[in-house]
Amino acid sequence: MADGTAINKWSDPDFTADGTRRAAVGLKQLETLWFNTGTLCNIECVNCYIESSPTNDRLVYLTPEDVAPYLAEARQMGTQEIGFTGGEPMMNKDIIRILEMTLEHGFQTLVLTNAMKPLMRPRVQEGLLDLKERFGSQLTLRISLDHYSKELHEKERGKDTYQPALDGMQWLAENGFTMTAAGRTCWGEDESEARQGYKKVFDSIGVQIDVTDPEALVLFPEMNDGGDPPEITVECWGILNKKPSDIMCATSRMVVRHKGAGRAEVQACTLLAYDQQFNLGGSLEEASQPVKLNHPHCATFCVLGGGSCS
Repeated sequence: MADGTAINKWSDPDFTADGTRRAAVGLKQLETLWFNTGTLCNIECVNCYIESSPTNDRLVYLTPEDVAPYLAEARQMGTQEIGFTGGEPMMNKDIIRILEMTLEHGFQTLVLTNAMKPLMRPRVQEGLLDLKERFGSQLTLRISLDHYSKELHEKERGKDTYQPALDGMQWLAENGFTMTAAGRTCWGEDESEARQGYKKVFDSIGVQIDVTDPEALVLFPEMNDGGDPPEITVECWGILNKKPSDIMCATSRMVVRHKGAGRAEVQACTLLAYDQQFNLGGSLEEASQPVKLNHPHCATFCVLGGGSCS
């Protein structure tokens, strides 16, 4: 700290362990508002970014009543895109109504899904087809495919998760949905090699995704690699030739409802769903305060890894 008192890494919101001023990121513009529809998921990945599983309900299902006031506030703030993540969003019984509300507000709408059994339920498919008919490319689904090979995808996501994901993608493609994909970069291969591997798979099932477009095929850096990332100081911007406005929390926030909470609240980041130091309040106005980069994920995923969920 400023008085020379020793502290541990990541323990002080204002100073790093060596007493240097910690970096913070102000909200430039709320371009993307995320909703975590609930942390329950039909599968349990080895390294899920927020520990979603068939039993983790630390974030409970959002309801249309939870979502509505944030959509109205986001519209006033000039937000263009609404994103939905989980857990698996298609497991939320209200997901079709929530998506309909979002689309009716005129937002570009992005849904992250594993495209497996929850998406293939007749009620969900019927609802999605109706939304696609009414709103077209205003709705995009981003499919999580951690690797183009069955072996490595299932190393992360578990046995019998690869083909169902491809089946879901094929159904979406056959029905004309706008679709993108997301993988990971933890496999130690060249990025161009990975993108070509995805292209072969997509071509084989009739999915048209431009694998050369980093927004159409997002390859995320790993966060929990067992390393000891450096804390980010104000000097790091110049050292790394980056700007605070490059970081995800300069343009996004995430709405969640913690189990037992009386209302939905806003977290600074899609990756820090439980940490109360990143709970910014009950409204988007409250959540417009700067975010102090006081977590290893801030360094590994965002600043050094260059990752962004948007």
